[in-house]
Amino acid sequence: MSVPRKSRLACSGLAAALLAACASAPVVVPGGSEEGVASWYGEPYHGRPTASGTIYDQRGLTAAHRTLPFGTRLRVHDLENGRRVDVLVNDRGPFVAGRILDLSRGAAEEIDLVARGVTRVRLEVLAMGDGMPAAPCWEVQVGAFAVQDNVARARERLRARGLEVRLLPASGGLTRVRVAASGGRAGARELARDLAGDYPGAVPVPCL
Repeated sequence: MSVPRKSRLACSGLAAALLAACASAPVVVPGGSEEGVASWYGEPYHGRPTASGTIYDQRGLTAAHRTLPFGTRLRVHDLENGRRVDVLVNDRGPFVAGRILDLSRGAAEEIDLVARGVTRVRLEVLAMGDGMPAAPCWEVQVGAFAVQDNVARARERLRARGLEVRLLPASGGLTRVRVAASGGRAGARELARDLAGDYPGAVPVPCL
C-alpha cells in the first residue's frame, strides 16, 4: 500500500482568486477534485445521528468529509484498483491525519475497500450541497479528540469563554467537542471564525 502523502487539490476552470486559494488550502468546487487517502466506517455508528443530523446507515452510499457542505455529491475514484462510487456527504470526518474521506461500509464495498481498510482516491465534485441552511439549530464543532485529557481541556477553556459545550462520540473512538451557537447558520459561521484561532478545525454544523 502506498504511503499517505499530503492531499493535493486540482482545480480547473476557476477564477484567479480560487486558483490562488487552491495553492494554499483545500478548497473544492464543482468541477474540481481532491486527492488523498480514504477509509471507511460502519459499526458501532450504524443507526446513530451523523453530524448533519441524519441517521447513519452503513449500507447507504454516503461519506464523511471535513469541509464540504452537507448534501454535496461526490464521485470517488479508487486510484489503486480503478473502481468508483458516487456518494452523498452527510457527516464530518475523518479525524485521522493524512485522510480526506470516510466512506460508509456500503460505499466501501462498491470499491472493494472493506478488507484493505484504506486506499488512495480522487474526489470529483458532482454537485455542491446547500449545507442544510434551513436546519432549525446550529452549533460549532471545534474538533474531535482521541485523548480524554484534551477533551476535558477544550471543554474547560470553552466554558471559561461562557460557551455551552456538548460532547458526542465520533468514529475511531474520538469525542466530538461542540459549542452552542445562536443566530442560525450565519451565527454559527461567525462563532467558528472567532474560535478558529484556538481551534483551526472549528466548523459550523446542524445540531443533532
